Amino acid sequence: MTPAQKTEVIELLKEKFSQYSNFYVTDTESLTVEQVSTLRRVCFEKNVEMKVAKNTLIKKALESLGDEKYAGIYDSLHNVTALMFSDSPKEPAVIISAFRKENNSAMPILKAALIGEEVYSGDDKLVALTKIKTKNELIGEVIGLLQSPAKRVISAMLNHIENGSTAPAATEAVAAAPEEAPATPAEAAPEAPAAEETPAAE
Repeated sequence: MTPAQKTEVIELLKEKFSQYSNFYVTDTESLTVEQVSTLRRVCFEKNVEMKVAKNTLIKKALESLGDEKYAGIYDSLHNVTALMFSDSPKEPAVIISAFRKENNSAMPILKAALIGEEVYSGDDKLVALTKIKTKNELIGEVIGLLQSPAKRVISAMLNHIENGSTAPAATEAVAAAPEEAPATPAEAAPEAPAAEETPAAE
């Protein structure tokens, strides 16, 4: 690889590290060419970018960004390294777990992962990473909690309707309404007494 090619790879990696806040560092050394191709295809289908690069170039790209959060990744840069970039913090972990199960294999191995600002080191962190809540999942849970009281009220009203009952508010309104008194005919006003005739003057 020429110096120009190395520079090009470093710049590409810097762009990916800056673009994604989540990436996984995996060891794919024992995988066959066919298995690597299959893994790439699965990643593509799940919107995960997979890049294989030399460890020295990966480290140079990370160091050039000047961010201390990457320091915990350096020790994982050994053997053959495949990087997985994703907007989802857990999608690469799910892919790795499913790939292992389908191929009855322990590969690829998770060497490290950066999720936001936190570094997860070692293959023993894989299960925990598959259980991370995504942003959409967290939003869905919050919405569900907010909707829960309204759902209970609606459910109670539907139960009353199904049972042939009147809604409680309507029942109380009917019970509270006073009965109207029957109309009574108006009493006739008493007639004024007839005026006495005054005798005419003679």
